[in-house]
Amino acid sequence: MTDPIAFAYDSAFSRNIGWVTQREQAKLRKSRVAIAGLGGVGGAHLLTLARLGISHFNIADFDDFDVHNLNRQAGAFMPSMGQPKIEVVAKLARDINPDMDLRSFPQGVTPENVDEFLRDVDVYVDGLDFFALPARRMVFAKCRAKGIPALTAAPLGMGTAFLYFSPTGMSFEDYFKVDGHESQEQYARFIAGLSPAMVQRDYLVAPDAVNFTQKRGPSTVMACDLCAGVMGTSVLKVLLGRGTMKAAPWGMQFDAYHQTLRMTWRPFGNSNPFQQLLLKFIRPKLRGRADA
Repeated sequence: MTDPIAFAYDSAFSRNIGWVTQREQAKLRKSRVAIAGLGGVGGAHLLTLARLGISHFNIADFDDFDVHNLNRQAGAFMPSMGQPKIEVVAKLARDINPDMDLRSFPQGVTPENVDEFLRDVDVYVDGLDFFALPARRMVFAKCRAKGIPALTAAPLGMGTAFLYFSPTGMSFEDYFKVDGHESQEQYARFIAGLSPAMVQRDYLVAPDAVNFTQKRGPSTVMACDLCAGVMGTSVLKVLLGRGTMKAAPWGMQFDAYHQTLRMTWRPFGNSNPFQQLLLKFIRPKLRGRADA
């Protein structure tokens, strides 16, 4: 009978060396990343960053896996149906690195626990559901107040839209400008800010699949995996201080369907004239107008 293979950090992540130095790998090992939401993108983010060798995480999610998650979510398998996402994905992460320091918040991120959720954190990674805008605004505001870089990668169509909010640059609120607006307008502004280029809009072949009243929309595993790759690379750059990172109002969208990369720059965020035109296009879509 073969003896079980023992976990050894240096061996487990040795194939990272070359793209990072031994010293940089040691820094990644000591870094702590917070991830809120462990569904479509959040679960993929955790597993990607675990394989990068990051060994300290604060994770939050209150939801359970359901059958409609099977098409895209990293922890969604038939045996995990009905189980808490945070427990399933945490086990997968620990199966990669048994020595991982994982702080779990099974009630999700709330006003009562957000300070504890962000304790000791070097980088915040956004994995919250699209419709969890109040929680997202709260976490991004806390990150800014605490000087924590905050990153989000949205799965759009068959691609990803990425934004980086530096603690010293443009804030989430200044970019999206959702404060004081009713919820439908907030969603419109969030979409416009995430995807100024709107590269994905022309291949949505079943528009009825998008229903903001029921808080549902289509998503693909390709988009989630692309999000995780972009996010993992960006977290590495932030933690190691390597290369350049263009913060908001800069944004990036890569669409694999069109094989297109777009960099966007929107000074004044959603107050930018281009964004105002985009909002005029988006608003009737959200209201479900047939002629839109």
